[in-house]
Amino acid sequence: MDIKTADYIGSWQKNSEMPHTALPEFAFIGRSNVGKSSLINMLTQRKGLAKTSSTPGKTQSINLFLLNKQIQFVDLPGYGYAKVSKDKREVFGKMIKHYLHERENLYCLFVLIDLRIKPQQIDIDFISECGEQDIPIALIGTKADKLKPAELEANKAVIDAALLEVWNELPPFFVSSSETKMGFKEIWALIKGALP
Repeated sequence: MDIKTADYIGSWQKNSEMPHTALPEFAFIGRSNVGKSSLINMLTQRKGLAKTSSTPGKTQSINLFLLNKQIQFVDLPGYGYAKVSKDKREVFGKMIKHYLHERENLYCLFVLIDLRIKPQQIDIDFISECGEQDIPIALIGTKADKLKPAELEANKAVIDAALLEVWNELPPFFVSSSETKMGFKEIWALIKGALP
C-alpha cells in the first residue's frame, strides 16, 4: 500500500465523542507495551505518527489516524498490566468495550501478542471474548526480530495451541517486526481485502 498521507486526527476518552464517518476503520489493541504504536508507525511508514514509549500504559485514550483520506487506524489503550490505578484501568476497560461494541465502521480489530513470551491468559480471554461477540479480529505477533527462526516457530505453536483450546478455527495470524518491517505486505493484504 502506498501511503501518500497519514494524519493524526486526535485523541478521545469516549467513543461517543469521536468523529463518526463511514470510512473503514482498523483498530490495534494488545497488552501494555506490546508494540502497538511502533506497528502503526511501521504500517503507515511514518516514524513518529503514533507516539511510542518504553513505559507500559502510555496510550491512555483512543487515538485516530487518517490514511490517504480513505481509511482510519485506531490506537486503543493497552489492556492488562500498566502503571496506572485500578480506577484508571476500569476506565480503559469501559473505553475499549464501548468502542468495540458501538463503532459501526470497525472492519477489523488487530490483537497484538508479544511473540517472545508464552501466551498470557489475559490475551486468550480477550481474544475469546471478541470471538464470542462476533468482533472481526486478526492476530499480530510482534517483536519477531528478537527471536531466532526456531524460537519463533516454537513460540507461535504454543500460542496456536493455547488458542485452539477455546477456538475451533484460528483467526488470521501475522508475524511482524516493526524493526525489520516483517509482516508489512501481509497485514496490508488483509486490510485491502477487507475493503469494499
